[in-house]
Amino acid sequence: MARILIIGSGPAALGIGTELLRRGHDVRVLDHADRYADAHGAGLGFAAYAHAAQLTGTVPANRFLAARVALAMDPRAGLDVRAELVRRRPDVVLVDADRLTALREAERSGLPTAVLMPTLHRYLAGRWARGPVGFATRLRRLRPATLWARAARVLVATDPDLDGPLPDGAVHTGAVVGRLRPPAREPDPLVAVALGARAYPGKQELLQRVLDGLGAWGGQAVVGIGDGGDGESLRSPDTVTLYRRLDHADVLARAHLLVGHGGHDTTLRALANDLPVLVLPGHPDLVHPMVGAAVEGAGAGRALPPDSAPDAIAAAISALLGDGPHRSAAAAVGARVRSRDGAGAAADEVEALLPG
Repeated sequence: MARILIIGSGPAALGIGTELLRRGHDVRVLDHADRYADAHGAGLGFAAYAHAAQLTGTVPANRFLAARVALAMDPRAGLDVRAELVRRRPDVVLVDADRLTALREAERSGLPTAVLMPTLHRYLAGRWARGPVGFATRLRRLRPATLWARAARVLVATDPDLDGPLPDGAVHTGAVVGRLRPPAREPDPLVAVALGARAYPGKQELLQRVLDGLGAWGGQAVVGIGDGGDGESLRSPDTVTLYRRLDHADVLARAHLLVGHGGHDTTLRALANDLPVLVLPGHPDLVHPMVGAAVEGAGAGRALPPDSAPDAIAAAISALLGDGPHRSAAAAVGARVRSRDGAGAAADEVEALLPG
């Protein structure tokens, strides 16, 4: 049994942690206190940051990217990582790629350290690292590419065909999509709408346009509001049921189409369920537009501008619910995603770093 510390607690990190736990390792997650329930629900140990700042609530649009840059480079996170490394003395550390200060502290410790990229590598190495984050990190001498290159492994948890070639030292482990339920499609078309669990600028307005589009389409839909959405002020058709959180495993097994914002995890889970996807990118500087383009490029759905009129959204929903090559394309991507055990392959890579 080895002691493994995971810094970050997104779905991919928790999926990999759960697999390592199943293999008999002592797995602990370090993240912000509001992530305790997710880690605990996965059966993993948890330590909360004592000093690091966190992004909570709705950040004004003009401060959204600055807040994300501050999170990536928060020096106080380094204090917490250093303390946890001394306290737990892990054998291996797995760090989310965007936790730059945490990654630097893990590498400085001399412990075997792997980087987890839970999304498209070409996004993180491209727009993310070369945009506002890259500019700020150059000023702080905290360059993402340099830190990633120093790691013993870079694990890219996505579908290789939707991503592209990787540099030396990085490996596609496959998407971590969790346990999939057997398909149980509703007899009538059901649309699932998931525009992200987290808040981002313009989310409320995007939710309303999608709801108006669903009303113009006229069929049954379930909508997850998530954070940053005010359900009380949304105008919702009678055919739509609103939830604060969707049970994706259940809903995606029953639905016929996902309408999403281009979030990597939900999009890949929908495709793993053979669902076509309509993407209305949530934020231009996040991975959302790139995921939408990848889905459309694979023929597995469509991408529309997020400010599309409700009638255009309704027309796209009707088209994607119909028969056509997009359905077989989505099923082909789904079969490819299911053929790779993303959590298992990543766990293999982590175990390969254990001291002999």
